[in-house]
Amino acid sequence: MAFFLETLFGGLMAGMLYSLVALGFVLIFKASGVFNFAQGAMVLVAALAMARFSEWFPIWFGFENMFLANLLAFAAATVFMFLLAWLIERLVLRHLVNQEGVTLLMATLGITYFIDGFGQTIFGSDIYKIDVGMPKEPIFVLDSIFEGGVLVNQEDVVAAVIAALLVAALSLFFQKTATGRALRAVADDHQAAQSIGIPLNRIWVIVWCVAGITALVAGIIWGSKLGVQFSLTTVALRALPVIILGGLTSVPGAIIGGLIIGVGEKLSEVYLGPLVGGGIEIWFAYMLALVFLLFRPQGLFGEKIIDRV
Repeated sequence: MAFFLETLFGGLMAGMLYSLVALGFVLIFKASGVFNFAQGAMVLVAALAMARFSEWFPIWFGFENMFLANLLAFAAATVFMFLLAWLIERLVLRHLVNQEGVTLLMATLGITYFIDGFGQTIFGSDIYKIDVGMPKEPIFVLDSIFEGGVLVNQEDVVAAVIAALLVAALSLFFQKTATGRALRAVADDHQAAQSIGIPLNRIWVIVWCVAGITALVAGIIWGSKLGVQFSLTTVALRALPVIILGGLTSVPGAIIGGLIIGVGEKLSEVYLGPLVGGGIEIWFAYMLALVFLLFRPQGLFGEKIIDRV
């Protein structure tokens, strides 16, 4: 039982991190109605900015307090992501208002390759580390219930708590604020939203900024676990089954989908992997997503599209 709980907790922690990356896709889609392929590149460049600023600031300003250096690096990386979001809207999206979804989709592909190259040109392409003081030593919990206790990674717990708080804040933002409602209106119909006075350009800047912050938090967490390297862009691919399961327009769906994928990957690899030679964790999420695409393409919480003629 203790081993099962260890596997379950590990899956839940991984699932929250998947949800955090998936949120970036959901946010952009809810505001512009387009699938944002640039989210993985945004995670990479945000992590690069955080890693490099935390290295440069102590050298430039003579900081000895690493907490202060990391705090300033986070602020600088946030400003960088805001500036990047503004440039994307100013140079690309502003000229594509009311265009077909395929046009916007191709635009995000171009943005992806630009961000990948631009970020590595500025910050470098080596492997960097992010150390924000997250505890990395595993601990044993519930030792009074189970003999030997349950092994839990402290870093995963802290990361999951941060991800959960950010998800809760974004859910409240979309449901309870005027800006959040305006974002949903823009996603439903660009022209109708403009006709009632919603400034489309400003809304797109806001949502790309929020997606940038989400990418920054995800980049810091994944960078702290795996190191900041080009492979971080592939983290976004692990989030694709999450949004298929949860629904491309649902913030709560991104959470539930991430938890299902995280737990399913870990349990299937541990309990079914030895029977088939392993490797289930690599393809489990995509096979589950394929099943949903066949039988429930809108996901668990997505809106079912009904065409009337």
